[in-house]
Amino acid sequence: MGRTVLVTGGANGIGLASARAFHAAGDNVVIADLDDAAARAAAETLGPRAMGCAIDVRDRASIEAAFRVGAETFGPIGVVHANAGVSSMKRAVELTEEDWDFNFNVNAKGVFLTNQVALRHFLNHGLKGVIVNTASLAAKVGAPLLAHYSASKFAVVGWTQAVAREHAADGIRVNAVCPGFVRTPMQEREVAWEAELRGMTPEQVRRSYIEQTPLGRLEEPEDVAGVVVFLASDEARFMTGQAINVTGGVYMT
Repeated sequence: MGRTVLVTGGANGIGLASARAFHAAGDNVVIADLDDAAARAAAETLGPRAMGCAIDVRDRASIEAAFRVGAETFGPIGVVHANAGVSSMKRAVELTEEDWDFNFNVNAKGVFLTNQVALRHFLNHGLKGVIVNTASLAAKVGAPLLAHYSASKFAVVGWTQAVAREHAADGIRVNAVCPGFVRTPMQEREVAWEAELRGMTPEQVRRSYIEQTPLGRLEEPEDVAGVVVFLASDEARFMTGQAINVTGGVYMT
């Protein structure tokens, strides 16, 4: 496609799968991650038309710097996958303000800042850009032991819908993907936490995820990446403000 795409949280998991898919489609890819070394290493595996850089989505100046270096290398950024996210797991009655702030500062504020920098970049360059935000199955149905995480991801969907309405007249499209039980490093941590909290083994937790999934397997990052690339493509030119379920059927509304 030849566009410049920036992916936050791009060094592993869904972000890396998304970066690979955009690169395979012919786009230039900026892999931005809190782990600068991992971002650069990931870009090296893709070869030409890819670069890695540091980003902290909690900090506007860091996001602006990533946009600047990406645009200087490949030209103005026309697609942004705001994917960076965190999670922690605890019963709601035991949550601390630190738990709440940790999730909201990355998952909600990080999407707000990344999207706002992207919108200004698009408008300044006269681009009909595309944003795809990573929300979650937990943005559609409140998830036990993840109340704070769910709340932060519900915020992502609300923001996505509002911004899509505001900027439709500019030709800017904003959508979200809502993944389910995705096999990522984040899931590995969550499996261990849930096993401890529920008195189960990690394997029992994974089996419960599969049992809840009509398509009968854990989700892979590539399952999400394909939908992200579609939403950023001209094939989805009449889609904006959507929060697309990519859950294997766990949630169907």
